[in-house]
Amino acid sequence: MSESTPPSATGSGDDDLRDWLVASVAEHLRMPAADLRPDVPLSDYGLDSVYALSVAAEIEDHLGFPVDPTMMWDNPTIDALLTAIGEERARSRAA
Repeated sequence: MSESTPPSATGSGDDDLRDWLVASVAEHLRMPAADLRPDVPLSDYGLDSVYALSVAAEIEDHLGFPVDPTMMWDNPTIDALLTAIGEERARSRAA
């Protein structure tokens, strides 16, 4: 596990999720995925509320459970978002 990888975002499936999320956000920002740092707030890259809603909807579609759009603002970095998704995923599996 690298220093920039949150504990709840480890494992092969979660590595795929990280790659997918970075690619999705990068596409909305129209920038190379390699240029996104996981510890920088997405708003610093110009992700606004419209794009945040779109990314939240894509997360819902990709993972198959509801995602509150405020998750994007409450967890403003890729790392924080992956941690929140991991927690939400665990809650949805327990339900």
